[in-house]
Amino acid sequence: MPGHAAIEEDAPAPELPITFDMPGKVADFLRAADLEPAERDALDQGVTVRRGQGYTLRVTAVLAMHRGLLDRCQPLVRCQGVPAQRKARREYENRVDTLAGGMAQRAA
Repeated sequence: MPGHAAIEEDAPAPELPITFDMPGKVADFLRAADLEPAERDALDQGVTVRRGQGYTLRVTAVLAMHRGLLDRCQPLVRCQGVPAQRKARREYENRVDTLAGGMAQRAA
């Protein structure tokens, strides 16, 4: 039909945004880091959820962006991070990996 774009059958489906609760210690570290504009926007649009003494930041972004944010947190894994920051990064990484593993199983 004229005016309609043809859809390729082999074209990958667009990646949908996923919402994760990012620990506040990770969010604080990332806010001080040099981020890409899209990453900074994702953090700025996140919703703060109070958790006892701290907070989590509910961030909605595609899985690739969550992985990129995790990569930017690598200094927390090394000796630069305090134990609470390392644990917070590990928790965020576990959340991302759990969902990514589930998505890979569904795709197979």
